[in-house]
Amino acid sequence: MTNQDLMEKNPLRALYPKDDAGPRMGLVISRAGLGKTAILVQIALDRILCGKKVLHVSIGQNLEKTKTWYDDIFKAIVTNLELGDSLALADAINRNRLIMTFNASSFSRPKLEERLNDLVYQNIFTPDCIIIDGLDFFQADRQAIADLRELAEALQSSFWFSATRRREDQRTSDTGVPAPCHEVEDLFDTIVLLRPDKDDRCIGLDVLKDTTPNGAAGKVLNLDPATLMLKDPFDRC
Repeated sequence: MTNQDLMEKNPLRALYPKDDAGPRMGLVISRAGLGKTAILVQIALDRILCGKKVLHVSIGQNLEKTKTWYDDIFKAIVTNLELGDSLALADAINRNRLIMTFNASSFSRPKLEERLNDLVYQNIFTPDCIIIDGLDFFQADRQAIADLRELAEALQSSFWFSATRRREDQRTSDTGVPAPCHEVEDLFDTIVLLRPDKDDRCIGLDVLKDTTPNGAAGKVLNLDPATLMLKDPFDRC
């Protein structure tokens, strides 16, 4: 199976078209433990299959834990799609992905930009897509998110974030975006919400907002709660 076959079979195609380019801000929201990191890793792998370079910024999680996420998701893809020789694909992932870790208290746009500049100016790694996993949106103010939006535009890169909602916080925006992101939704082009199915047979991924040409707003994808892999759009719960 070729990279093209893998791209076409990816359920994320409804969310992230293969020809997507330029600055974009995406957000995955859910309660803790529902699979935000798994979705971000699948987005990262999709970008790599499309020939892009991905920087994965992990806040509050060590390097080995983040690498394990990639290894586990990749193994699930290989198993589910019955891939034969996956060594070349694994090599492409390692060459086109860079993981960067931060302590929660040390992450900021200036810190990220400083470390990015070292990589870009020395022609070591220039990312097309930056994953920021673990940012505390309850602590980050609007200006901090706006600064990252500005950085995405300066780099002409897409940024994808995860955000954790709290069960007890029922605040939402007029369009249904829950706290802590209900007051910064305008800074994002695409927002998806993970929610458990009432029978725990799957986790729904609701596209709350999508202003990109793909126009995926209102679509629903399903996540297998056992593997945290996206199901095929035709494989309903």
